[in-house]
Amino acid sequence: MIIEEIKGNIANLSEAERSKHIEKVYLENSDLVKRIQRVKTDHGNEIGIRLKHPVDLQYGDILYQDDTNMIIVDVNSEDVLVIKPRNLKEMGDIAHQLGNRHLPAQFTENEMLVQYDYLVEALLKELALPYSREKRKVNQAFKHIGHSHD
Repeated sequence: MIIEEIKGNIANLSEAERSKHIEKVYLENSDLVKRIQRVKTDHGNEIGIRLKHPVDLQYGDILYQDDTNMIIVDVNSEDVLVIKPRNLKEMGDIAHQLGNRHLPAQFTENEMLVQYDYLVEALLKELALPYSREKRKVNQAFKHIGHSHD
C-alpha cells in the first residue's frame, strides 16, 4: 500500500469515528518531515508513504481509512528540555540565547521545548532558569527555519 495524502487527523474526528480499529505507525521526530519513506505498522504491515504535497506529518494524522479500520501516525517520545520561564524577561532572554544558536523550539501555553542538548542544559543552569529534562511526545517535527546572515 502506498499512501499519497493525509486523510485528516484523529483529533478532528467524532467519538464514533474514533471507535474504528486503529493501527499505528510510530515515527521518530526527524521522520515527520520526510515525504517518502517505508514504514511498518504496530501490526506488522509494511506501507509506503509518498506524499504528493510538501506537508509535514503530525501526531494523529490519518494515513488510511475505510469503514472499519484506520492507520494513524504516532510519535516516539523525544528527549527534550522543558523550559518554564517565570516571566516575560526570562522568556525573552532564553529565546534570544537559543535563537542565536539556531535551535528549533516548540511552545505550549507556558513552556518552551527544545531537543536535549547538554550545552543548553548547562546554559539553563547558569541562568538559573526553571527547566526539566523529559521524554515527551511532540506533535510536530523540530524544524530549523531557513535564513541567512547576509
